[in-house]
Amino acid sequence: MTEENRPVDPAGAVAGEEPTQAPPSGEAPASGADDSAALQDAVEGASDETGGTGDPDVDTELEDLGAMKDSLAALTDDLQRLSAEYANYRKRVDRDRDLIRENAAYQALTPVIEVLDTIDRAREAGEVEGGFKSVADQLERAVATAGLVKFAEPGEPFDPTRHDALSHLGQDPEVEVTTIKVVAKSGYAIGERVVRAAQVLVVDPVEGE
Repeated sequence: MTEENRPVDPAGAVAGEEPTQAPPSGEAPASGADDSAALQDAVEGASDETGGTGDPDVDTELEDLGAMKDSLAALTDDLQRLSAEYANYRKRVDRDRDLIRENAAYQALTPVIEVLDTIDRAREAGEVEGGFKSVADQLERAVATAGLVKFAEPGEPFDPTRHDALSHLGQDPEVEVTTIKVVAKSGYAIGERVVRAAQVLVVDPVEGE
């Protein structure tokens, strides 16, 4: 029988080869899907190990963003520190300004106190009247405006930081603490600073009560 007259193999198989079996109906070849899944697992594994995304460009942007956040935090700390230093500087300037003003008032007003003492004695004697009264009142208002404050009145508790006790006049059952009875000379202060302590006579409470 010639080659031309030889029957053709229905499966198209070549002599000596096993015929290829087609996959069962309804099943797709699994080789491509398996390779894709394996590749995805490898990428995710590498991302987990390195802490990156697997994309060099994205990783670079994330690193730049982290550096920017660190720089912003450092700048914020510097700004807060500078703000606190400036606030402290302003406080020192204000405190120094107040101290300079107080010292200037102290130097200018201290000599006036003797004049005010003379006015007080004249007022007690009933000699402050007419034009002298007008001048005396004006002077007292001026020094008060400048910050010189007069203090010490009979009946006030004795304060050794502000009062100078010239004498103790004995005990008084009507007082519970050492109390000013007579003001010999008024005290004067500028702010919290005592320019001159008040000179006073005091009474003490009765012992045992």
